[in-house]
Amino acid sequence: MGLSSVFIWIHEFFGHFILFYMILIIFIYSSMLIFSYLYMRKGLQLDKMVDNDKSLKMIYSKPVSIIVPAYNEKTGIVATIQSLLTLEYPQYEIIVVNDGSKDDTLQTVIEGFAMKQVHRTVKQDLPTKEVRGIYESTLHPNILLVDKVNGGKADALNAGINLSHYPYFCSIDGDSILSNTSLLRVMQPIIASNDDVIAAGGSVRIANGADVQMGTVVNSVVPNNPFVIMQIIEYLRAFYMGRIALSKFNLVLIISGAFSVFSKRWVIKAGGYSVNTIGEDMELVVKLHRYILDNKLKKRIEFVPDPVCWTEAPDNMRDLRTQRRRWHQGLLGSLMIHKKMTFNPKYKQIGLVSLPYFWLIEFLGPVIELLGYLYIIISFMVGDLYMQSAIILTVLFLVYSSFLSIFAVLLEAWSINTYPRIRDIVKLIVFSLSETFWFRPLTIIFRLEGVIYYLRRREDWGQLQRRGLSKKEDTKQAV
Repeated sequence: MGLSSVFIWIHEFFGHFILFYMILIIFIYSSMLIFSYLYMRKGLQLDKMVDNDKSLKMIYSKPVSIIVPAYNEKTGIVATIQSLLTLEYPQYEIIVVNDGSKDDTLQTVIEGFAMKQVHRTVKQDLPTKEVRGIYESTLHPNILLVDKVNGGKADALNAGINLSHYPYFCSIDGDSILSNTSLLRVMQPIIASNDDVIAAGGSVRIANGADVQMGTVVNSVVPNNPFVIMQIIEYLRAFYMGRIALSKFNLVLIISGAFSVFSKRWVIKAGGYSVNTIGEDMELVVKLHRYILDNKLKKRIEFVPDPVCWTEAPDNMRDLRTQRRRWHQGLLGSLMIHKKMTFNPKYKQIGLVSLPYFWLIEFLGPVIELLGYLYIIISFMVGDLYMQSAIILTVLFLVYSSFLSIFAVLLEAWSINTYPRIRDIVKLIVFSLSETFWFRPLTIIFRLEGVIYYLRRREDWGQLQRRGLSKKEDTKQAV
């Protein structure tokens, strides 16, 4: 067999493999999108009853401890706490954990909320780095501040759990803002299930470009920064095409660390957040599933699309690269820790469906997509012989990224309508059409870098530059 024959065989093999893979992904995501549409349509019919029923639900609400881990978050931490003070929820406490920040995060919170140092006995349900001091607000007695030695986000969350008084805790990032009804709505499946649901996560929206006043998003606008626009589209696609469908069958392995609620009892039993991985959010959810199945318990973890948490997204390539690299590094880390669960009948739908899905689609996706892009480039270079295959694969890439993204944008506009301006919806649709040609290849490279970091055992979490959400963001186009 000559070199030309070998090249032809390899080229055709990869062509058929990538074609099959893309068709499989499109089928899976299209099915999820249809399921999400049906779910949201049912939800819209019930929404008319929500306002009338809200007060009744609040009577039966359970107290929640809101834990805000903060490391170098001085630009956004005050706005985050202010947003939490506006929550429509009958009983909750706010625990800000300063994880050894190198900036003025500690002093910013102390001055902003008139904090004074207090002496409290802290439970040691979970091991953490040394706690240096505990502060309480003289203006709002439900706000506590923990100052501790730096140990990472997972360690900060464990410290907050140790200090918390209530049976449920909500983890929220230090640069995030909750809508005033978010906590009430994300707690509804927990309250309604009679404790069968032990964790729930809400939707995350990007606040860059929004008008934020006193910790409240008063006007949501799509900015002109192309990196931010593409992330808005990504978030919509991820939540509407993935988590709604997975949640229905108790297959969720990721609920956003930016906004999620957990039963403290079961988290402590599962061992709390793991400090030896940078993907602590996914790691905790998988640990909970594993504990549930090992002990043959009937518990669920759900995703609730209606509650909204606003967060600041990277607005430049450097920060985007850091974020996507560490996301994929954390994903691979969690999958490797629990690799023995994969295809293990003991772990039922998690071992037989959810973990294989995350291996095949979420982890291997960037590798196969990169091969697809290389295949298309080589096919166009070779000429007429493979031109048809290259065109077919290009169309599939457009369907997979651009067209499914457009449907997700339209579904969001039809159901929740976060961005009410028509020109914002048009902007999102137009940028969706460009995703295949620039943004997708970039994020593929960044995610593959996460694999390299993991293989080299680099535990560098990285630090994103925060601009803060306390005022209307600059919506000028980034260069």
